[in-house]
Amino acid sequence: MSTLIDTLTSLTEEDIRRWLREYRALGPLPGIALTFLKSFVPPLPTLVIVGVNAAVYGLWPGFLYSWLGMVLGCLTTFLIFRKLGNHRYARKWASKPSVGKAMIWIRRNSFSYVFLLSLFPVGPFVIINIAAALAGMPLRSFLIAILFGKAVMVLSVSYIGYDLQRFAEEPLRLGYVVLFVLASYIVSKKLESRFTRTALDSSSYENDN
Repeated sequence: MSTLIDTLTSLTEEDIRRWLREYRALGPLPGIALTFLKSFVPPLPTLVIVGVNAAVYGLWPGFLYSWLGMVLGCLTTFLIFRKLGNHRYARKWASKPSVGKAMIWIRRNSFSYVFLLSLFPVGPFVIINIAAALAGMPLRSFLIAILFGKAVMVLSVSYIGYDLQRFAEEPLRLGYVVLFVLASYIVSKKLESRFTRTALDSSSYENDN
């Protein structure tokens, strides 16, 4: 296992590009698999993988495959650790004072926590998913935050990487990316609030009856 992880983390841009082209006959599976593994092998180069997917498959197919892989990887990690939430090792980890304070903050700001950290192409993705699961974040809220957060991140990286020369010549084009990030956050936040309100209304109705 350690040999496989070492091999994956040592992949260069050219290695990934050659591997995707070699297995192009498998369709989108190689591109999806690489980004899926990011949730389990943190050192994998996200920027390189997403950029190469866009270069090999095309901007929009590459974006879709990278996005699907990342969302599936995050969701799988979240569900695994939500099941393990009552395990003694998980309880021991969560009982540490510093972790306890962080968990309280996550419970109060879980949606913003997951969404905003999902925007960064580099970061502790695995820790984000695990913390959200152990903090008891609702699956629906986690999924909405991940769907929108990863979409923004992957599309931004794919878009910039696909036409890097134009962005170097016209840096003001980055303003569109910033506006896209803000719009996505507002829309996803409204969706999360709507679903939460609907769930609370349904719960109140059931209690009254």
